[in-house]
Amino acid sequence: MTQYIVICMDKKKSLEKRLKNRSLHLKHLKSLGKKLLLAGPVLDKNDKPKGSILILDFENLEKLKDFLDCDPYSQVELFESITIEKFKRVF
Repeated sequence: MTQYIVICMDKKKSLEKRLKNRSLHLKHLKSLGKKLLLAGPVLDKNDKPKGSILILDFENLEKLKDFLDCDPYSQVELFESITIEKFKRVF
């Protein structure tokens, strides 16, 4: 398995879309079980979500991308950008 950090930044003025789909997004993430190492929102200056950071353990990049494509946030086109990098946990 390989660990990846995924940084997703929301489109401008999309907080309502994020909040409307949040419970489905969380359910999707929870389906990963132990493959989900860390997840949480990136916050703006007013402490409102403006993106997401995930650290996930997947067999390969293709399977990770398939999982992300099925995420409810991706399905409603919430994200302006998605960056995926390999990650190595030290602590």
